[in-house]
Amino acid sequence: MDTELAKTFLVVAETGSFVKAADRLNISQTTVTARIRSLETQLGQALFERGRHGASLTPQGDRFMPSAMSILQVWERARHDVNVSTEHQHVLSVGGELSLWNPLLLNWLVWMRQHCPEIALRTEVGDATGLIGKVERGVLDIAVVYSPMYHPGLVVEMLEEERLIMVTTDPSGATAENEHYVYVDWGPEFSAQHDKTFPSLKRSGIFVGMGPLGLSYILSAGGAGYFRERAIRSLLEEERLYRVPNAPAFPYPSYMVTTQNDETGAVGRGMEGLRTVVRDGMSPWVMPV
Repeated sequence: MDTELAKTFLVVAETGSFVKAADRLNISQTTVTARIRSLETQLGQALFERGRHGASLTPQGDRFMPSAMSILQVWERARHDVNVSTEHQHVLSVGGELSLWNPLLLNWLVWMRQHCPEIALRTEVGDATGLIGKVERGVLDIAVVYSPMYHPGLVVEMLEEERLIMVTTDPSGATAENEHYVYVDWGPEFSAQHDKTFPSLKRSGIFVGMGPLGLSYILSAGGAGYFRERAIRSLLEEERLYRVPNAPAFPYPSYMVTTQNDETGAVGRGMEGLRTVVRDGMSPWVMPV
C-alpha cells in the first residue's frame, strides 16, 4: 500500500479536519479527499465520519490506526536499512526506556562498536508499551524495558535486578522535607511501595517523570530522592550524594524483549552484548550537570 495514504490518514485523524490536513501536508484538500477515498476503497470500510465540524474516526478507522502507524514505521526502518554503508553486514534496531540509557544502553552501544563493528545500530527511546508493540510489529529487534508484557511470541529475559535507593545531597544523610524532596516516577509498583512507606513525601513539591532529570536537579539545587543504585554509584563514592540511613531499597529489574531466540545472528550478538555489559559492570556514565 502507498505509504502516502497511511500518512494522510494519520494527519487527518490527528487534526480532525481534511482542510487542516491539507495545510499540514502542503497539498490540496482535493488530494487529501482522494487519498482517503482510495484508502477506504482498498480496505472496504469507511474510516471517517464527515460533518460540518470536521472528520472523526469511525470504529473501523480507530482499529486501522495502529496498522497505519506500523506501515510508516516499517517503511522508515526499510529506508534506513537499505542506506546503511556496505561496510555493515547487518542492521540491529534497539529501543529502550529513557532511564535505561544511563548507563546500561550507552555502555552497550560502546560494547557493540568495539566487538561488533559489522553491525549497524539504529536506536530509539520510548515507553514500555510502545517499544514492545514495535518489537511485535517487527520495527524493533530488541526492547529494553522495566515492565515487560508477556505476550505470545515474545521472548522476555531479565537483565539485572536493579535497586532504587534514597540519596541526598546533605552530608548528614537526613531525609529531605517535602520542599526539598524530588519524587521520581519509577512506575506504579514503586509508587505503591514508596507512598506506603513515606506517606508524607508523596506530596512533594517536585515530581519528575525521568530519573536523569531528577538527578541533575538535586545535584544542582540540592535535595533528595530515589535513584538507581548502579547509576549513582560513582556519585556516592565521590561524596556528591549520601545514602539516607534506614531508608529501604526497592527492587527495579530491567528486561530485554525480542521475538527471536537465534543466538548466532545480529539479534543474538546484541543480546550477548547486553548480558556482558550487565555482568562485567562497565563504568557508568552519568548525565552531565
